[in-house]
Amino acid sequence: MHTFENLSITCKDGYTLAARFYKTAKNNHNLLPVLICPATGITMNFYHAFSEWLAEQGYDVLSFDFRGIGASLYGALKHSTASIQDWGLLDIPAAIETLLANTQADQVILLGHSAGGQLTGIIPNYHKIARVVAIAGSTGHVRGLKGRTRQLAPIMFHVIFPVSSFFKGYGATKMLGMGENLPRKVASQWALFCSKPGYVINAIGKTIFEDHHHRITCPVSVFWSADDEIATEANVRDLLRLYPNAETQMHQLRPSDFGHRQIGHMLMFKKSHQNIWPFICHEFMA
Repeated sequence: MHTFENLSITCKDGYTLAARFYKTAKNNHNLLPVLICPATGITMNFYHAFSEWLAEQGYDVLSFDFRGIGASLYGALKHSTASIQDWGLLDIPAAIETLLANTQADQVILLGHSAGGQLTGIIPNYHKIARVVAIAGSTGHVRGLKGRTRQLAPIMFHVIFPVSSFFKGYGATKMLGMGENLPRKVASQWALFCSKPGYVINAIGKTIFEDHHHRITCPVSVFWSADDEIATEANVRDLLRLYPNAETQMHQLRPSDFGHRQIGHMLMFKKSHQNIWPFICHEFMA
């Protein structure tokens, strides 16, 4: 039996996104609904267990696939024109409106995983976000990476992406164990945004012409793990500096404190790590 309802989200440009709506059985109108915005190349199914758990806590939850990814990809990947800026300018805004329409709430809590928490400053209806909770949220700046990822990133960005885009028409990430293969524009923008500090700031005035970062006044919190090679402390700080008028919080987690060997960039949403979830949920009300 499904614990969610399949929904379609229609974006401003007419593009349709696949989504799941988890309606809580609890009658608690004091809790704002939660919008889960996925990481690059990660589908909404990855967040299923966490979404179910949030619904059990009394939250209505909407998860979705960005355009060009998972169930929001139509046709061959090589033909997709999706870009990261589309995700922030079109997909997330439409998801916000869909969640509000289904809950009659005025605002949402945006829970963004990695890239899903990096785009708040370009979302046109940012005023409908009451709080941002970014999981493994950072700018991903290559000089701030560590470990194996710091060695792999230049190869992925400057060799694998260009070669696979030329010969296959998309950015090859699946073979690296980094989620779904990516539309070529997503791959090229990912490389561009991470090449300098500030992530999406690098597109302002070039392909994005409205910058709302300084208008964001809602609380912005980041949870990241000490063993995360992407969302390092330097890269988390680089993200939060983009919101000078917001109250920001940094929450570093250490795997050993929760009885885990690893948390990294991805494991926070796994059932095996559900003892972390109450700490994340507590931030919704902080």
